[in-house]
Amino acid sequence: MELGLRGRAVIITGPAKGMGEAVTMAFAGEGCRLALIGRDTAAIEPVAERARALGVEAIVIACDITDEVQCAAAAERTVGAFGRIDVLVNVAGGSGPVGKTGWETTRDEFDEIVELNMTGCFNTMSAVMPTLIRQRYGKIVNVGGTFGMRGRAGRMAYSASKWGLRGITKSFALEAGPHNVNVNCVAPGMVEGPRFRGKVVPEMARRLGITEDEAAERHAADYALRRVSTGEDVAQACLFLASDAARQITGVDLPVDGGWASL
Repeated sequence: MELGLRGRAVIITGPAKGMGEAVTMAFAGEGCRLALIGRDTAAIEPVAERARALGVEAIVIACDITDEVQCAAAAERTVGAFGRIDVLVNVAGGSGPVGKTGWETTRDEFDEIVELNMTGCFNTMSAVMPTLIRQRYGKIVNVGGTFGMRGRAGRMAYSASKWGLRGITKSFALEAGPHNVNVNCVAPGMVEGPRFRGKVVPEMARRLGITEDEAAERHAADYALRRVSTGEDVAQACLFLASDAARQITGVDLPVDGGWASL
């Protein structure tokens, strides 16, 4: 798909695996220049190499997104490398405790996921905004989650963090709009990948006394399309919202869930 993104300078957080890797390769396929940021640069580098094999520039920047100083430095380095920042895609995040009620969730568990899923995005958004304002152009795409649109039993901390990210997204959209900056949120449902197969499915299988295959099928049955989303499904939504095809769209939550949150 050609969306006019060729040559755009794109920061992607959490690019090493799962959705993040799919998002990275989708933007690489569009010919974007990539700044891939995260704590584990050794895990990011192979993805950067795959992107470079497509003929695009890709730099890897060590950054803990919960540290505002490191986020500011990552934004500065991106501008130094590419001369500008056109797009920020916040994929990095965590799932928090699975299968715990709100009252069983510890304060540390709650604080940890809110810090990562909310404060991390706030830090990166704040870091890039001066550049986007100066350019009078930019796109921010936050990857939220449908549990932040409808809630979910056993996932209170995660749901709270994604509800909070929606509020951050909408407020930034209102504030950044006069500067010609779009701010939107992609909300995946369950996404096929290591977190789904390694944490969510086994927990359901254990809790219900069923096989992991049966648990995966139960998740798929929740959705109108009867299938779990893939990282590539999420990546395509991110590409759209990062492109000028979505120039008049800001402050929205776009579910990518096969029909669950909005039906």
